[in-house]
Amino acid sequence: MRNAGALLARPTPARPGPGPMAEGVLRALDISIGRRVEGLLAGDFRSNLLGTGTELAMMRPYVAGDDVRRIDWNATARTGEPYVRVDLAERVLVTWLVLDVSVSMQFGTADRRKADVAEGVAVAIGHLSTRRGNRLGVVTFGGSESSAIPPRQGRVGLVGLLRALRGEPPEDGPGATSLADALVRTGALARQRSLVVVVSDFRGDREWRRPLLELAGHHDVVAVEIRDPREQELPDVGLLWLVDPETGRQLRVDTRSRRLRERFAVAATAERSQVTRMLTSIGVRHVVLSTSGDWLRPLVTFLRRSRA
Repeated sequence: MRNAGALLARPTPARPGPGPMAEGVLRALDISIGRRVEGLLAGDFRSNLLGTGTELAMMRPYVAGDDVRRIDWNATARTGEPYVRVDLAERVLVTWLVLDVSVSMQFGTADRRKADVAEGVAVAIGHLSTRRGNRLGVVTFGGSESSAIPPRQGRVGLVGLLRALRGEPPEDGPGATSLADALVRTGALARQRSLVVVVSDFRGDREWRRPLLELAGHHDVVAVEIRDPREQELPDVGLLWLVDPETGRQLRVDTRSRRLRERFAVAATAERSQVTRMLTSIGVRHVVLSTSGDWLRPLVTFLRRSRA
């Protein structure tokens, strides 16, 4: 297995990247994803469903209402009666990555930015999701321009993913599309049952609940939430100006106040707990990754546990 870390851009001080991605851990991730969706992986078994595909299941006489494009002209010529092909349905797994590229993802006070962790998650899952003939599609939101890259196999799928990841940093302020918009767009594009991985910090409005509920009704959805330690607690560093990067709103605070720090921590915990409850109520599998320390091993552990 080629190390997915080789697909990452060279780190810079401004964009440190997700850090080392050990091949052994990636292999464990490959096994976890493979087993989680073994009923959809191409090549693991022959489909017993009939539909549009490339492998012939049987021939049968044409009946009114059949798609004339399915008529097999060789069989028709031999028998003198119209016959149609009935194929085994293709069971290629399609994975959709719904990536948050909003300005809030540029925040990071620990080992890396939230965008760097998102990049690592996307590359790791994207690398594994384009093997065995499976396909990868990408939908981004929150930037100056939204994008949707249709599912592609192998290297082509990865190139599309890297192009989405390495775009220009978003400008301050709200992006062109919200998470809710991206989920609606993904639902419209995903025509077969797919694995949908939403990678975001889930900041901002909560209008995404209904479209996520509708998406989860048709697809296997995993929510990867990325946090930074300073979003959950304030350090004691004196006077600070806190800025919401997506709205531009500013607030001057005195972090020397212990009571203020405690209230901030309680409010931040409550706000994140609400996100967790919303995702759980929808039935979406949810994992939290941090910009501090190793993010890959917790992702592998989560997928193993959710499979069990």
